[in-house]
Amino acid sequence: MSKAYRDAGVDIDAGDEAVSRISSHIARTHRKEVLGGFGGFGALFAIPEGYNQPVLVSGTDGVGTKLLVAQRLNRHQSIGIDLVAMCVNDIATMGAQPLFFLDYFATGKLSPEVVEEVVAGIADGCVQAGCALIGGETAEMPGMYGAGHYDLAGFCVGVVEKERIIDGKRIAPDDVLIGIPSSGLHSNGYSLARKICDPLDWADTYELGQPLGEVLLSPTKIYVQQVLSLIERFQAKGFAHITGGGLVGNIPRILPKGMGVLLDRTSWPELPIFSFLQKRGDLTDDDMVRTFNCGVGLVAVVSPEHAQSAATHLNGYVIGKVTNAEGVSWR
Repeated sequence: MSKAYRDAGVDIDAGDEAVSRISSHIARTHRKEVLGGFGGFGALFAIPEGYNQPVLVSGTDGVGTKLLVAQRLNRHQSIGIDLVAMCVNDIATMGAQPLFFLDYFATGKLSPEVVEEVVAGIADGCVQAGCALIGGETAEMPGMYGAGHYDLAGFCVGVVEKERIIDGKRIAPDDVLIGIPSSGLHSNGYSLARKICDPLDWADTYELGQPLGEVLLSPTKIYVQQVLSLIERFQAKGFAHITGGGLVGNIPRILPKGMGVLLDRTSWPELPIFSFLQKRGDLTDDDMVRTFNCGVGLVAVVSPEHAQSAATHLNGYVIGKVTNAEGVSWR
Protein backbone atom coordinates (compact mmCIF):
# COMPACT_ATOMS: atom_id res chain seq x y z
CA MET A 1 0.00 0.00 0.00
CA SER A 2 0.98 3.66 -0.32
CA LYS A 3 3.30 4.59 2.57
CA ALA A 4 2.21 8.21 2.21
CA TYR A 5 -1.46 7.27 2.57
CA ARG A 6 -0.72 5.15 5.62
CA ASP A 7 1.29 7.99 7.16
CA ALA A 8 -1.76 10.20 6.56
CA GLY A 9 -3.81 7.84 8.73
CA VAL A 10 -5.48 5.51 6.23
CA ASP A 11 -4.54 1.82 6.53
CA ILE A 12 -5.72 -0.07 3.45
CA ASP A 13 -4.35 -3.32 4.87
CA ALA A 14 -6.65 -2.94 7.89
CA GLY A 15 -9.54 -2.40 5.49
CA ASP A 16 -8.68 -5.59 3.62
CA GLU A 17 -8.51 -7.47 6.91
CA ALA A 18 -11.91 -6.12 7.91
CA VAL A 19 -13.43 -7.31 4.62
CA SER A 20 -11.91 -10.75 5.18
CA ARG A 21 -13.31 -10.92 8.69
CA ILE A 22 -16.88 -9.97 7.76
CA SER A 23 -17.33 -12.13 4.64
CA SER A 24 -18.59 -15.17 6.58
CA HIS A 25 -21.13 -13.05 8.47
CA ILE A 26 -22.45 -11.64 5.20
CA ALA A 27 -22.71 -15.12 3.68
CA ARG A 28 -25.00 -16.43 6.43
CA THR A 29 -27.65 -13.80 5.64
CA HIS A 30 -27.99 -14.56 1.93
CA ARG A 31 -31.27 -15.46 0.27
CA LYS A 32 -31.72 -17.20 -3.06
CA GLU A 33 -32.50 -13.86 -4.72
CA VAL A 34 -28.96 -12.58 -4.14
CA LEU A 35 -27.10 -12.53 -7.46
CA GLY A 36 -23.33 -12.39 -7.76
CA GLY A 37 -20.71 -12.38 -5.04
CA PHE A 38 -19.53 -10.02 -2.34
CA GLY A 39 -17.06 -7.27 -3.19
CA GLY A 40 -18.32 -5.80 -6.44
CA PHE A 41 -19.09 -2.16 -7.13
CA GLY A 42 -22.81 -2.85 -6.73
CA ALA A 43 -25.05 -5.59 -5.37
CA LEU A 44 -27.69 -7.46 -7.38
CA PHE A 45 -30.96 -8.77 -5.98
CA ALA A 46 -33.87 -10.31 -7.89
CA ILE A 47 -37.49 -9.52 -6.97
CA PRO A 48 -38.90 -12.64 -5.26
CA GLU A 49 -41.39 -14.74 -7.18
CA GLY A 50 -45.12 -14.61 -6.47
CA TYR A 51 -45.79 -10.87 -6.72
CA ASN A 52 -48.21 -9.50 -9.32
CA GLN A 53 -47.52 -5.81 -8.70
CA PRO A 54 -44.48 -5.66 -6.45
CA VAL A 55 -43.81 -2.29 -4.82
CA LEU A 56 -40.38 -1.62 -3.34
CA VAL A 57 -40.28 0.04 0.09
CA SER A 58 -37.05 1.62 1.31
CA GLY A 59 -35.79 3.03 4.57
CA THR A 60 -32.62 4.38 6.12
CA ASP A 61 -31.66 5.12 9.71
CA GLY A 62 -28.92 5.05 12.30
CA VAL A 63 -28.74 4.39 16.03
CA GLY A 64 -27.88 7.89 17.22
CA THR A 65 -25.89 8.46 20.37
CA LYS A 66 -26.49 4.90 21.56
CA LEU A 67 -23.21 4.37 19.70
CA LEU A 68 -21.50 6.12 22.61
CA VAL A 69 -22.89 3.49 24.98
CA ALA A 70 -21.38 0.68 22.90
CA GLN A 71 -18.09 2.57 22.63
CA ARG A 72 -17.92 3.26 26.38
CA LEU A 73 -18.55 -0.43 27.14
CA ASN A 74 -16.35 -1.60 24.23
CA ARG A 75 -19.11 -3.99 23.16
CA HIS A 76 -20.27 -3.58 19.60
CA GLN A 77 -22.30 -6.56 18.39
CA SER A 78 -25.72 -5.56 19.70
CA ILE A 79 -25.41 -2.12 18.10
CA GLY A 80 -25.47 -3.88 14.72
CA ILE A 81 -28.81 -5.45 15.64
CA ASP A 82 -30.08 -1.98 16.55
CA LEU A 83 -29.07 -0.67 13.14
CA VAL A 84 -31.03 -3.33 11.30
CA ALA A 85 -34.03 -3.04 13.62
CA MET A 86 -34.40 0.70 13.13
CA CYS A 87 -34.63 0.22 9.37
CA VAL A 88 -36.59 -3.02 8.96
CA ASN A 89 -39.18 -2.14 11.59
CA ASP A 90 -39.95 1.06 9.69
CA ILE A 91 -40.56 -0.59 6.33
CA ALA A 92 -42.45 -3.50 7.90
CA THR A 93 -45.08 -1.02 9.16
CA MET A 94 -46.16 -0.66 5.52
CA GLY A 95 -46.56 -4.41 5.13
CA ALA A 96 -43.21 -4.88 3.41
CA GLN A 97 -41.09 -7.98 3.67
CA PRO A 98 -37.46 -6.82 4.05
CA LEU A 99 -35.31 -8.10 1.18
CA PHE A 100 -31.82 -6.70 1.56
CA PHE A 101 -29.73 -4.42 3.74
CA LEU A 102 -26.60 -2.30 3.32
CA ASP A 103 -24.53 -0.59 5.99
CA TYR A 104 -22.14 2.35 6.22
CA PHE A 105 -19.39 2.29 8.86
CA ALA A 106 -17.15 5.34 9.27
CA THR A 107 -14.31 5.83 11.73
CA GLY A 108 -11.13 7.80 12.26
CA LYS A 109 -8.86 4.77 12.68
CA LEU A 110 -10.04 1.39 11.48
CA SER A 111 -10.09 -1.56 13.89
CA PRO A 112 -10.85 -4.78 11.97
CA GLU A 113 -11.97 -6.43 15.23
CA VAL A 114 -14.56 -3.73 15.92
CA VAL A 115 -15.79 -3.82 12.31
CA GLU A 116 -16.24 -7.56 12.54
CA GLU A 117 -18.15 -7.29 15.82
CA VAL A 118 -20.50 -4.64 14.42
CA VAL A 119 -21.10 -6.54 11.17
CA ALA A 120 -21.70 -9.78 13.09
CA GLY A 121 -24.52 -7.95 14.87
CA ILE A 122 -25.85 -6.58 11.59
CA ALA A 123 -25.88 -10.13 10.24
CA ASP A 124 -27.74 -11.33 13.36
CA GLY A 125 -30.35 -8.64 12.77
CA CYS A 126 -30.68 -9.53 9.11
CA VAL A 127 -31.22 -13.19 9.98
CA GLN A 128 -33.96 -12.20 12.44
CA ALA A 129 -35.62 -10.01 9.81
CA GLY A 130 -35.19 -12.50 6.97
CA CYS A 131 -33.22 -10.12 4.75
CA ALA A 132 -29.82 -10.40 3.10
CA LEU A 133 -26.82 -8.25 3.92
CA ILE A 134 -25.57 -7.63 0.38
CA GLY A 135 -23.11 -4.78 0.70
CA GLY A 136 -21.89 -1.73 2.50
CA GLU A 137 -19.07 0.74 2.92
CA THR A 138 -16.27 0.94 5.47
CA ALA A 139 -14.65 4.38 5.52
CA GLU A 140 -11.51 5.36 7.41
CA MET A 141 -11.40 9.14 7.77
CA PRO A 142 -8.61 10.46 9.99
CA GLY A 143 -9.50 13.66 11.77
CA MET A 144 -13.25 13.17 11.49
CA TYR A 145 -13.75 11.02 14.59
CA GLY A 146 -12.12 10.79 17.99
CA ALA A 147 -10.17 7.74 19.15
CA GLY A 148 -12.40 4.68 19.37
CA HIS A 149 -15.40 6.45 17.84
CA TYR A 150 -17.33 5.43 14.74
CA ASP A 151 -20.65 6.18 13.08
CA LEU A 152 -23.18 3.84 11.47
CA ALA A 153 -26.00 4.14 8.97
CA GLY A 154 -28.22 1.45 7.50
CA PHE A 155 -30.26 1.13 4.33
CA CYS A 156 -33.02 -1.41 3.76
CA VAL A 157 -35.26 -2.33 0.82
CA GLY A 158 -38.37 -4.49 1.07
CA VAL A 159 -41.29 -5.49 -1.11
CA VAL A 160 -45.05 -5.54 -0.74
CA GLU A 161 -47.89 -6.41 -3.10
CA LYS A 162 -49.43 -3.12 -4.21
CA GLU A 163 -52.94 -4.03 -3.09
CA ARG A 164 -51.64 -5.05 0.35
CA ILE A 165 -49.79 -1.86 1.26
CA ILE A 166 -50.55 -0.83 4.85
CA ASP A 167 -51.02 2.94 4.79
CA GLY A 168 -53.55 3.57 7.57
CA LYS A 169 -56.32 4.64 5.20
CA ARG A 170 -58.68 1.93 6.50
CA ILE A 171 -58.34 3.02 10.13
CA ALA A 172 -61.68 4.09 11.62
CA PRO A 173 -62.97 5.45 14.94
CA ASP A 174 -63.25 2.78 17.66
CA ASP A 175 -60.50 0.66 16.09
CA VAL A 176 -58.25 -0.67 18.84
CA LEU A 177 -54.56 -0.05 19.51
CA ILE A 178 -52.38 -3.01 20.46
CA GLY A 179 -49.10 -2.20 22.17
CA ILE A 180 -46.26 -4.64 21.53
CA PRO A 181 -43.62 -4.53 24.28
CA SER A 182 -40.18 -3.03 23.78
CA SER A 183 -36.95 -4.47 25.16
CA GLY A 184 -35.99 -1.14 26.71
CA LEU A 185 -35.01 2.22 25.27
CA HIS A 186 -34.39 0.67 21.83
CA SER A 187 -32.41 3.35 19.95
CA ASN A 188 -34.06 6.63 20.88
CA GLY A 189 -33.75 9.16 23.66
CA TYR A 190 -30.11 8.38 24.36
CA SER A 191 -28.92 11.97 24.47
CA LEU A 192 -31.22 12.49 27.45
CA ALA A 193 -30.58 9.03 28.92
CA ARG A 194 -26.82 9.56 28.76
CA LYS A 195 -27.08 12.98 30.35
CA ILE A 196 -28.79 11.29 33.29
CA CYS A 197 -26.64 8.15 33.40
CA ASP A 198 -23.13 9.29 32.41
CA PRO A 199 -22.17 10.30 35.98
CA LEU A 200 -23.41 6.96 37.38
CA ASP A 201 -21.64 3.63 37.85
CA TRP A 202 -22.69 1.53 34.87
CA ALA A 203 -21.63 -1.67 36.61
CA ASP A 204 -24.14 -1.02 39.42
CA THR A 205 -27.51 -2.73 39.09
CA TYR A 206 -29.38 -0.02 41.03
CA GLU A 207 -33.02 -1.24 41.01
CA LEU A 208 -32.83 -2.53 37.42
CA GLY A 209 -32.02 -6.20 38.03
CA GLN A 210 -28.86 -6.06 35.91
CA PRO A 211 -25.98 -3.61 35.43
CA LEU A 212 -27.05 -0.21 34.14
CA GLY A 213 -24.69 -0.51 31.16
CA GLU A 214 -26.30 -3.80 30.13
CA VAL A 215 -29.75 -2.24 30.28
CA LEU A 216 -28.69 0.76 28.19
CA LEU A 217 -27.12 -1.52 25.57
CA SER A 218 -30.10 -3.89 25.26
CA PRO A 219 -30.79 -4.21 21.51
CA THR A 220 -33.89 -2.96 19.73
CA LYS A 221 -36.54 -5.59 19.08
CA ILE A 222 -37.10 -6.60 15.49
CA TYR A 223 -40.86 -6.78 14.87
CA VAL A 224 -40.95 -7.92 11.24
CA GLN A 225 -42.38 -11.38 11.78
CA GLN A 226 -44.97 -10.11 14.27
CA VAL A 227 -46.11 -7.39 11.87
CA LEU A 228 -46.47 -9.78 8.95
CA SER A 229 -48.33 -12.25 11.16
CA LEU A 230 -50.76 -9.55 12.35
CA ILE A 231 -51.52 -8.58 8.76
CA GLU A 232 -52.12 -12.17 7.74
CA ARG A 233 -54.15 -13.33 10.75
CA PHE A 234 -55.95 -10.21 11.96
CA GLN A 235 -56.05 -7.84 8.96
CA ALA A 236 -54.17 -5.13 10.84
CA LYS A 237 -54.90 -1.66 9.45
CA GLY A 238 -51.84 0.28 10.55
CA PHE A 239 -48.60 0.17 12.50
CA ALA A 240 -46.52 2.80 14.27
CA HIS A 241 -42.88 2.11 15.07
CA ILE A 242 -42.29 4.01 18.31
CA THR A 243 -38.99 5.80 17.76
CA GLY A 244 -37.94 9.44 18.22
CA GLY A 245 -40.90 11.46 19.49
CA GLY A 246 -42.29 8.53 21.48
CA LEU A 247 -45.93 7.50 21.48
CA VAL A 248 -47.18 11.07 21.07
CA GLY A 249 -45.06 11.75 18.01
CA ASN A 250 -45.42 8.49 16.12
CA ILE A 251 -48.98 7.20 16.46
CA PRO A 252 -50.58 10.24 14.71
CA ARG A 253 -48.36 9.63 11.65
CA ILE A 254 -50.53 6.67 10.59
CA LEU A 255 -53.98 8.12 11.29
CA PRO A 256 -56.37 9.55 8.67
CA LYS A 257 -56.94 13.29 8.93
CA GLY A 258 -59.31 14.29 11.71
CA MET A 259 -58.68 11.22 13.88
CA GLY A 260 -56.75 10.79 17.11
CA VAL A 261 -56.26 8.22 19.84
CA LEU A 262 -57.19 7.79 23.48
CA LEU A 263 -54.52 5.85 25.38
CA ASP A 264 -54.76 4.16 28.77
CA ARG A 265 -51.40 4.76 30.46
CA THR A 266 -52.10 1.99 33.01
CA SER A 267 -52.78 -0.74 30.44
CA TRP A 268 -49.21 -1.98 29.98
CA PRO A 269 -46.37 -2.64 32.43
CA GLU A 270 -43.41 -0.27 32.38
CA LEU A 271 -39.85 -1.58 32.36
CA PRO A 272 -37.76 -0.44 35.34
CA ILE A 273 -35.38 1.64 33.17
CA PHE A 274 -38.14 4.16 32.41
CA SER A 275 -39.10 4.88 36.01
CA PHE A 276 -35.38 4.94 36.83
CA LEU A 277 -34.72 7.64 34.23
CA GLN A 278 -37.81 9.63 35.19
CA LYS A 279 -36.84 9.65 38.85
CA ARG A 280 -33.11 10.29 38.35
CA GLY A 281 -33.70 12.95 35.71
CA ASP A 282 -36.69 14.57 37.41
CA LEU A 283 -38.63 14.17 34.16
CA THR A 284 -42.32 14.95 33.71
CA ASP A 285 -44.77 12.45 32.24
CA ASP A 286 -44.83 14.65 29.15
CA ASP A 287 -41.03 14.44 28.88
CA MET A 288 -41.27 10.65 29.02
CA VAL A 289 -43.96 10.05 26.41
CA ARG A 290 -42.42 12.53 23.95
CA THR A 291 -38.90 11.11 24.26
CA PHE A 292 -39.06 7.39 25.03
CA ASN A 293 -41.17 4.43 23.92
CA CYS A 294 -42.14 3.88 27.62
CA GLY A 295 -42.28 0.11 27.14
CA VAL A 296 -44.20 -0.02 23.84
CA GLY A 297 -41.98 -0.51 20.81
CA LEU A 298 -44.68 -0.96 18.19
CA VAL A 299 -48.38 -0.09 18.03
CA ALA A 300 -50.79 -1.98 15.79
CA VAL A 301 -54.31 -0.86 14.87
CA VAL A 302 -56.94 -3.59 14.44
CA SER A 303 -60.72 -3.82 14.29
CA PRO A 304 -62.44 -4.21 17.69
CA GLU A 305 -63.39 -7.83 16.98
CA HIS A 306 -59.71 -8.78 16.59
CA ALA A 307 -58.38 -6.79 19.53
CA GLN A 308 -58.07 -9.37 22.29
CA SER A 309 -56.97 -12.19 19.99
CA ALA A 310 -54.30 -10.01 18.43
CA ALA A 311 -53.01 -8.86 21.81
CA THR A 312 -52.85 -12.44 23.10
CA HIS A 313 -51.15 -13.65 19.91
CA LEU A 314 -48.33 -11.11 20.35
CA ASN A 315 -48.09 -11.10 24.14
CA GLY A 316 -49.12 -7.48 23.86
CA TYR A 317 -51.71 -5.21 25.42
CA VAL A 318 -54.86 -3.34 24.42
CA ILE A 319 -53.64 0.20 25.11
CA GLY A 320 -56.32 2.44 23.62
CA LYS A 321 -58.63 3.22 20.74
CA VAL A 322 -59.02 5.51 17.75
CA THR A 323 -61.24 8.57 18.23
CA ASN A 324 -62.74 11.40 16.17
CA ALA A 325 -60.66 13.98 18.05
CA GLU A 326 -57.23 14.75 16.59
CA GLY A 327 -54.15 14.26 18.73
CA VAL A 328 -53.20 11.91 21.55
CA SER A 329 -55.16 12.03 24.79
CA TRP A 330 -54.81 9.96 27.95
CA ARG A 331 -56.98 8.44 30.61
